[in-house]
Amino acid sequence: MAHPPLDERALDAAVAAGVVDAETRERLVDFAAAWRDGRGAAVAGAAAGGADEEQFRLLSGFNDVFVAIAIAILLWAVGALGVAASPVARGEALAGGLAVAAASWVLAEYFTRKRRMSLPSIELLTTFVGGVYTAAFGLLVTVFGRATGSNPLIEGETNPHSAANVLGIGAPEAIGSAMAFAVLLLPTGIAIAAAFAHWRRFRVPITLAAGCAVIILPVMALLGSQLGGTAALIAGFLGGIAVFLLAMRIDASDRARLTRRTDMAFWLHLLAAPLIVHPVLSQLQSPANPSLALVAAAGTILIYLVLAFIALAVDRRALLVSGLAYVIYALGVVVQSGADPGTGFTVTALIVGGSLVLLAAAWAKARRSVVGVLPADVQALVPPAV
Repeated sequence: MAHPPLDERALDAAVAAGVVDAETRERLVDFAAAWRDGRGAAVAGAAAGGADEEQFRLLSGFNDVFVAIAIAILLWAVGALGVAASPVARGEALAGGLAVAAASWVLAEYFTRKRRMSLPSIELLTTFVGGVYTAAFGLLVTVFGRATGSNPLIEGETNPHSAANVLGIGAPEAIGSAMAFAVLLLPTGIAIAAAFAHWRRFRVPITLAAGCAVIILPVMALLGSQLGGTAALIAGFLGGIAVFLLAMRIDASDRARLTRRTDMAFWLHLLAAPLIVHPVLSQLQSPANPSLALVAAAGTILIYLVLAFIALAVDRRALLVSGLAYVIYALGVVVQSGADPGTGFTVTALIVGGSLVLLAAAWAKARRSVVGVLPADVQALVPPAV
């Protein structure tokens, strides 16, 4: 017998009447969504293997893809029209960003709040936050440009990407580089506030990860322009660690992965993985000395094995995927040291692909081995090995 979909309006009325509290309402909605997505066995605890599949809802059907493509085309057109219709000089980013953000919110009222379509909801959240950030940054450029009457890039500056130059101001004329750096972080705060407002309205699981990205990526870009690439990598690594710890805290609150929190943690892990992996493994690539190339490759493989251990412990595969390009390169260096490049690449692909297939097939068994050696306090924080 088919069950009718859960009526969220009835649940909202029940919360208002004091029949159930807001947390129970959210758990019921998560339960119903998981049941509709075919995760009923995992939710009910009837299948021991269901909790180890790291499931998250992205597509409910090809219509999600169709709608996402249509939204992308529409928002591109809306943004272009906003840029063309900008009423002030150098206000293109402000007008275009506002147009995209407003259109994204309106579309989310239907596709997210009413239709609850996962892929379009993710797309609309990212375009909304990105539009707000672009508009806020465009506002700064417009205000400072009109105040100083200067160009966005000041002639004669040795670093055209400096914080002062991006705003179109010179340190002697207006504010110093440190103040310009601080001012450039204002769009980040505005975008975070926008993401929070979007979360309060639509509850899209990727929102927290998007907010973290809005904080970390602009800081990396600004530090890179001011202090160099190493500073950006260090900032990215520290930001990745912070995001990973936040994801683990959320995971620990839902070890069985039955609620919406597990989807929130998934996107946080997906953001944290490249931020952690890239700064570490990129430093071991392409050493000038051929003899050191093998040492660097061996170090890359060793670090990747450590990441694999962590991925198995926390039952998140994102770390493995993020480091894959580096381990392919490292194994290629090792293999090519005794073979021609073509053969080396083929053997590398065989080794990496075969290893990942074996790991995917024996993930649950490997997890049991890894979790079994963890301290009891750590085991209480990670999903149980089944």
